[in-house]
Amino acid sequence: MSNPLTAALAALKKLLIYRPPSSPPPFVLEEGQEVGGTAPPPVLIRRAGELGALLRHARRLQRFMNEARTALAAKPGPDAIKALQAQAEALEKRQAELSPLLLAYAGATRREDANISASLEENLRTVAKLFRFPANDRIVVRRFVIPANPPLDAALVFSKELADKKDINSSILLPLLGAKKIAAGGDGIFAALVSRHLPVNDTAEARDFRAVVRAVTVGDTVLFVDGAAGALLIETEGYEHRAISRPAIEQTIRGNQSAFTDTLRINISLVKRSFRAADLVADIVPLGARGHADCAVMYLASVANPALVAEVKRRLAAISSDYISPGTLEQFIEDHPGIPVPQILSTEKPDRVTAHLAEGRVALLLDGDPFALIVPSTLFTLLHSPEDFALKPPVGTFMRLLRLVAALLAALLPSLYIAIVYYHPEALPTDLLLAIAGARERIPFPAFLEVLVMELSLEFVREASSRVPGVLGEATGIVGGIILGQAVVTANLISPVTVVIVAVTALASFSIPDYRVGMVIRQSRFAFLVAAALLGLVGVAGLIFLGALVVCSLKSFGVSIMAQLAPMVKPGGDTIVRAPVYGQEFRPDALSPLDRRRQPTVSRKWSQTDPEDGGGGAGDEL
Repeated sequence: MSNPLTAALAALKKLLIYRPPSSPPPFVLEEGQEVGGTAPPPVLIRRAGELGALLRHARRLQRFMNEARTALAAKPGPDAIKALQAQAEALEKRQAELSPLLLAYAGATRREDANISASLEENLRTVAKLFRFPANDRIVVRRFVIPANPPLDAALVFSKELADKKDINSSILLPLLGAKKIAAGGDGIFAALVSRHLPVNDTAEARDFRAVVRAVTVGDTVLFVDGAAGALLIETEGYEHRAISRPAIEQTIRGNQSAFTDTLRINISLVKRSFRAADLVADIVPLGARGHADCAVMYLASVANPALVAEVKRRLAAISSDYISPGTLEQFIEDHPGIPVPQILSTEKPDRVTAHLAEGRVALLLDGDPFALIVPSTLFTLLHSPEDFALKPPVGTFMRLLRLVAALLAALLPSLYIAIVYYHPEALPTDLLLAIAGARERIPFPAFLEVLVMELSLEFVREASSRVPGVLGEATGIVGGIILGQAVVTANLISPVTVVIVAVTALASFSIPDYRVGMVIRQSRFAFLVAAALLGLVGVAGLIFLGALVVCSLKSFGVSIMAQLAPMVKPGGDTIVRAPVYGQEFRPDALSPLDRRRQPTVSRKWSQTDPEDGGGGAGDEL
């Protein structure tokens, strides 16, 4: 029998004597850890690839010589001689590709930058290395023979999830398997197939594997044919996508109720359906070195300034990153990425995009991003709402003025309260000052700490309500705000005046239409609070002056953020005061559009004619 002493000695023995662990050690990825031992030098890998290509060509040449010797001994006919001639031409083309200079160039470049070979086997080997086939079993390589004269070895490469298999079977495989009368060969085979055999809408020829990778990753099918130093890219996109829904952020009562989706093709169609202009251009610019993503640059060719379009394309082409995720494109192309003030307008509504395209701006639509970017942008466009033009001018102007007042209150109201209470109590009427002092009589904290705690609590509630999914998030924000405000007032921790100030500030911040502008105002509110607590109204005024200097120095693609105020340009009728739509004859002068005039002086021509005439009247001169 064991007693407490022997049990204690046994426990001490287990603690002191080492025993190997029974469970396997956990995985730890150490810094600089190499997988699979020491890798061979890149030079040896390149030389091995060159020798392998030469060896495969030698074997193919040997097979051709044996086939030619057998055919010539049997006295071949015209068709057999033609087939041998086609094989000889393909071997000569492959022999030219295997020159030492070209092999050295191909080994020094990345696989995606390599040119497509005339050998089908070499092309499929490159495809297997690029897509990690067959480990990546979601990529399909379908080999077949085109029954031409002579027969042609071919292969299709596509992605299972992104391509439409029905289109591939009916529009590519069936026509090619029945294509017997093909006169062209070599590089001209693709033109012959497209013009006579392939019932497809959109095709393009590629000469390098970068275009092949981009096509496969977007859902297209790539056709390789032996003897052709190129590939045919065939549009077969057929992946699932999110349906068109109502806007989640820019909700409006009147106007278009459609929002962008995550699919670039659908987003372009939404814009073109809203603005049916023949010169509405959508240039596709590929982005990302590894994770390829297409970006559509949309503009009105007869209106947009060519220098602006060229600058947008220049910045997009100069982005060097492996992957451009949705929401990050703005940070790659904006002029001042270190300043939190938004310099590019972001919207999820197609009708808002078309309105800015008509003014001469450029829209950027990234595949996978349900928001469009509009450049250049000004501070006033960020404060405008998509619903402004659906309202009459007096109502629209009033709503814009209301938003400006709300923005000022959201940024300055708590700091003004602190500055007046601390340094300038004489600025308030005596009755109001006594009421504030009576409300704060039993509060143990200074006013600055009161406001700071309530502002931080409001930010906590706002962040929590945005992270909780569904309707529960809205309930969390409402219940949290009510319970928190009531509890702190009842416990004499926060004065009722402070709760009112913070509540009015929160309501004012909700009136700002652009979420990113609201974020900047919420952040600047804390800076104004500190300035007010240190220097009073002088500190608030100094910080306003500093902020005005910074904002006035910002530019968005060559246009000042404060355009139409600083510097002064010709008014466009759509800044703060919203002019009637029939009175906005000119486009914004800050954009320097090709066509300055938007509409004639009298756009309501019916008002210039007699109703008894029954006609539209003669057009007015511009």
